[in-house]
Amino acid sequence: MTSVLSVPLYCNRHRETSLQGGDMNDTAIENFICVIYNVSFMNCTWHVSRTVPGDTQYFLYWKSSRKEDFIGCQNYVKDNWGRHTGCRFQNVTIENKKAYFLVNGSGQNIQSYKNIIALYKIEKLTPPLNVTVNCKGLSHSCEIKWQPPRTSHVKRDTCFKYQVVIEKKVDPEKGIKDTSKMETNITGNSYIFDSFSAERRYSIKIRATDNGCLVSKNWGEWSTPVEFGGEQLTSTSSYLLLLVSELAASVVFFLCAVNIYLKTVPARVLQPKDPFHEIAPMNFQTEHKNQLIKHETEEITVIEEVA
Repeated sequence: MTSVLSVPLYCNRHRETSLQGGDMNDTAIENFICVIYNVSFMNCTWHVSRTVPGDTQYFLYWKSSRKEDFIGCQNYVKDNWGRHTGCRFQNVTIENKKAYFLVNGSGQNIQSYKNIIALYKIEKLTPPLNVTVNCKGLSHSCEIKWQPPRTSHVKRDTCFKYQVVIEKKVDPEKGIKDTSKMETNITGNSYIFDSFSAERRYSIKIRATDNGCLVSKNWGEWSTPVEFGGEQLTSTSSYLLLLVSELAASVVFFLCAVNIYLKTVPARVLQPKDPFHEIAPMNFQTEHKNQLIKHETEEITVIEEVA
């Protein structure tokens, strides 16, 4: 539902009080809260007044500048009785704007709620991005880097400061039962952790807040914990051991192949002939028959000569 309204707003941070009195006392919604999250999404919620009839319905209207027209909520959140208790918005841009909110109730004698909110103040910052850890065991230090959280209106990295939490993990296999946590607030997008021990397992998480710009002063969301040390180093060692083993196996296989080749190839090479020892192959039966024929021929020849 889209609606255009012409309603005067008062710069009141919580509740509109100028209309209170008589039967309308305490009939407005309570605990109106809006939060911008994931850069461009906004949720607004409220509690239904306990003094209004059970069939009272509420409707939210808002605009992001004084000159615009009010727009009605398109995606309400409802309670178990079907009453509107919130609204979801998409494609919200902050751009250092102030938003004007109005919540009306159905029926007579229901007090309206009006509020003006600076949008950047209600933004829940996303986690810092691309958290990486690079440790050097010999120097007992780790360099931790990250990128600023995403936002629709902040372009400078210096607008943020960060809370870094590094926790030592429990490792029953190594008999490490104690845990400890270190917290530090810094500016910039990197940090040197100089108490690193290769025997320990660590976990790090980071969140951001304002550093003197138009950014919410509330802490943003935590980054996904990144673990380093201990098992990571063991895994690296195992990987290197496996790599060396595979390399050694390849070398052994190559040497075996070369050895077999060297033993096989010489047998196929023709050896020089020895005229004194080499016996030419012959057919003994044929040779014996030829000798007999030759002997008989010689005898016939001798007889003819004698005759």
